Amino acid sequence: MFDTTLRDGEQSPGCSLRPAQKLVMARALAELGVDVIETGFPASSASDMEATRLIAAEIQRPSLCALSRCAPGDIEAAAKALEKARRPRIHVFISTSPLHREHKLGLSRQQVLERAIEGVRLARRYVEDVEFSAEDALRTEEDFLVEVFSEAIAAGARTINVPDTVGYTTPEEIRGLFQRLIAGVRGAGQAVFSAHCHDDLGLAVANSLAAIEGGARQVECTINGIGERAGNAALEEIVMALKVRGARYGTGTGIDTRALLPASRLLSRLTGMTVQRNKAVVGANAFAHEAGIHQHGMLRNRNTYEIMRPEDVGWPASQMVLGRHSGRHAVNDRLRALGFVLEEFEFERVFAAFKKLCDHQRLVRDADLQVLVTGDPDAAGRGYRLAALSVSDSGKRARAHVELSDPEGHLVAEIAEADGPVAALFEAMTRATGVPMQLESYQVHSIGIGADARGEASLSVRCEGAEHTGVGTSRDIIEASALAWLDVANRILRQREAPATYAATA
Repeated sequence: MFDTTLRDGEQSPGCSLRPAQKLVMARALAELGVDVIETGFPASSASDMEATRLIAAEIQRPSLCALSRCAPGDIEAAAKALEKARRPRIHVFISTSPLHREHKLGLSRQQVLERAIEGVRLARRYVEDVEFSAEDALRTEEDFLVEVFSEAIAAGARTINVPDTVGYTTPEEIRGLFQRLIAGVRGAGQAVFSAHCHDDLGLAVANSLAAIEGGARQVECTINGIGERAGNAALEEIVMALKVRGARYGTGTGIDTRALLPASRLLSRLTGMTVQRNKAVVGANAFAHEAGIHQHGMLRNRNTYEIMRPEDVGWPASQMVLGRHSGRHAVNDRLRALGFVLEEFEFERVFAAFKKLCDHQRLVRDADLQVLVTGDPDAAGRGYRLAALSVSDSGKRARAHVELSDPEGHLVAEIAEADGPVAALFEAMTRATGVPMQLESYQVHSIGIGADARGEASLSVRCEGAEHTGVGTSRDIIEASALAWLDVANRILRQREAPATYAATA
């Protein structure tokens, strides 16, 4: 598994990382168990040079790879950046397709071939591990690919990468291409063939798996599938496909799959690019079930609707989401988990009220169920309420002042400072409520149009080993953020009290 999150992934618009952030992510990738980490393109910027040096000085187990064009200055910069690496690799590339030769390079086939050979030979003077890539390989004449790869291996390349640079190919095409290349390239047995697929047609993972069927034994991919344009093949999807369908592919990886979700979450925090909820493996809905038929099946045997265990990729458990599509079995199971064991007639009353509530809100939370069971309309409203807040952001530090009304009606005020206004707000809220929460993700959306528009803040946090989500809405996005935080904090407090409260009254 060749991870290029820090190079090709970071080229995704809006995902630039500072050197120190790259080092943090590299540590996570090493813990994940990737075989190769592509640290950056040292010749392209001082930042990439520094990041590669930082990573090379610390990360020991994986091979560390630096990208370079087949140009002396690039190769020398890559070698310099990798001086302290225990297992250095220089990755040289040149465009080979007719389109790129004519419009990008202005070179003939022979000139491209000569530069490829010279680039590999020069890189071999600095390191033993050299990878060669033919950029836009899938739109290159096949006979020329055979020729350039044969010469690259003869010059010393030990990894041959076949990139679908623009996400153009299909699984059948790339599978056949790898089979023919491995059969036709001179010295193919001396090199590992590698696939690097982009997702412009949504086929990056499928194409990568097809390349493996064709003989590829290195796959280049990124966490969360980030990358240029529509992105790269997603590492977590390839890894789990090989694990779940191991009998079909006959191969696997050395990845610690339990670290997939933590790596995904870390990258989201570092880049600010959130993962779509329905994203395979690491999306919030990947192991969530709302439909009654699915929930019933899951309660009987989780294999009915899950082909992998959430725990195996880092999730604590599957989620039974209660909403309009949920049935009796899921609602009853959740009530029991909260400590409510009801007689049949009591449950039917609660379930009827639950269905009615679903007509007015998308999700029914634990606090809502407590109200339906106890008949206390104020139960969900009890908790901390926002009385006042002010946030100032001047200079290097932001400052937040919050005033909350606690469950007994007393006023609680706290002040906190942080690097940004939202961070300062959340720190002040934490101090005021006494509920420690680790922020996993935070988003702000606009609801409505024009004068009726409001801001909706949604966040995901981890508290005492469990994950919680909250939503707040206001015309002021800072206030919406505070309300979302309180939504979670109050729910955590109610969950702690719910079973004991019912046991005392039952």
